[in-house]
Amino acid sequence: MKSTSATLTLVGSLFAAAWNASAQYAPPPPPAPFPGFLNEALRKNDPYMNQWDFGGNARFRYEVKEGFAIPGRPNSLDFRDHGPTGAPFDVNNEYFIERIRYHVGYADKWWSAYVEGRSSLAQSDERFAYFANPLPAGTVNRDGLGPESDRVDLHQAYVAVGNHKEFPLSAKIGRQELSYGDERLVGAFGWNNIGRVFDAAKVRWQNPWFGADFFVSRPVIPEDGKFNVDNDYDWFSGVYATTTKVPKNLLDVYFLARNASIKAIAAEASPQFPQPSARDIYTIGFRLKSKPGEFGNWDYVLESAYQFGDFQDRRLPGAPRLDHRAYMVVVNAGYTFANAWATPRLALEYCYGSGDSNPTNGTHETFENLFPTNHKFYGYMDFISLQNIHNLRGIFQLKPLPRLSLAAEAHGFWLADTHDNFYNVGGAPRGGVAATPTGNGYGVNPNYGAFVGSEVDIIAGYAVTRFAQIEAGYGHFFVGDYIKRSLSNPAFGSRDADYVYLQGTLNF
Repeated sequence: MKSTSATLTLVGSLFAAAWNASAQYAPPPPPAPFPGFLNEALRKNDPYMNQWDFGGNARFRYEVKEGFAIPGRPNSLDFRDHGPTGAPFDVNNEYFIERIRYHVGYADKWWSAYVEGRSSLAQSDERFAYFANPLPAGTVNRDGLGPESDRVDLHQAYVAVGNHKEFPLSAKIGRQELSYGDERLVGAFGWNNIGRVFDAAKVRWQNPWFGADFFVSRPVIPEDGKFNVDNDYDWFSGVYATTTKVPKNLLDVYFLARNASIKAIAAEASPQFPQPSARDIYTIGFRLKSKPGEFGNWDYVLESAYQFGDFQDRRLPGAPRLDHRAYMVVVNAGYTFANAWATPRLALEYCYGSGDSNPTNGTHETFENLFPTNHKFYGYMDFISLQNIHNLRGIFQLKPLPRLSLAAEAHGFWLADTHDNFYNVGGAPRGGVAATPTGNGYGVNPNYGAFVGSEVDIIAGYAVTRFAQIEAGYGHFFVGDYIKRSLSNPAFGSRDADYVYLQGTLNF
């Protein structure tokens, strides 16, 4: 078991080099556009090759985690300090992950096609590839190479038809990424070594007043060693529209529907990502974002969404469907000192995801986070989702050099309602469903303080060349009253958590 001091020593050596690195929150642009080595060679002497696109990228990341739960390892919990005699556990994990994507595309005036393969590799990761407790019927816990390993598979393959310069309607059909707004509810989950795609049909209507996507899809289930298929019992559909006609602002409005049957949770035997319990959840919302420069050096984002429908708890087989009523609110405001050295930006953000105030009243009030890229918003250590949470976030960014970006963030987390669980980044509740912990230290504890803890992150990145970037980061989570009391039993005890990563990206 490695000590925190060992991590801090590594942080020091990393940041000696990391001062040459690219902030995850605001990475610097490459020094010059780069279409790819093969594209450059082919297009140099043949202008007709501009219609073709051959290339890809490779990303390599080393991660050190201390104080993190390791799914599948006995007695392992987030922020756990020790275990009872004779019950060893591990909360320290360090591993390498690599992701290689390679694609070929072709674009004509009225149609285009794109195929992208992916190899997601992992070494030394102690996490199970799939682990659930309780285990849904029809599924099997699997150790494997970890949840971010999917060695060879198809990432995207779609055909698009249309030309918005000449006709307002277009369509895209096939395996594809879906990404809307800031990715708080629907995103490609790019930080993950596998990412997220859907088998989808999407129609876009675009005119001078607005653009709108109408889509129907099923999420693809990563499963290492098998060709990835979509979940036949989990449908995600909706309308997402954007207009620039609001003075000085961009306005998005959306309606999203997730409809999963009781068979969705066991659609595949050992998925890399846990599948949903039965639910029919409908989300209606908006996002208002300032246009660059319209408010001087100020910028802001306001987003809110309301949900209704029904929900069944995955941890209680045969549980009744509950009415679902939930909502979220996000406010972010920032100021950029445009004439100061390194153009510093300061921002403050508040996020709220509702929790369940009374688990026995027949109504489920925990916000459903849908398909987000949570890594960008609720701490780089990836402990938190937009569920039963207040998150106050401070952001400080610098660009000392054109190729260098630095960012520091601080978060404070409180449960929105202590009658509900403390949810992890994937949306799963920590602990049991009863009014007291189920023996693993977490559960529903209405008499505990709501303060979960605080997190500080430092990120740095550097664009080495037009085709290569490096990035490094360090995070520390200070446990709060809720965690301390949840793990106050002498058999557990709590501790802070530390996180270090070093990442390199190569485009080719």
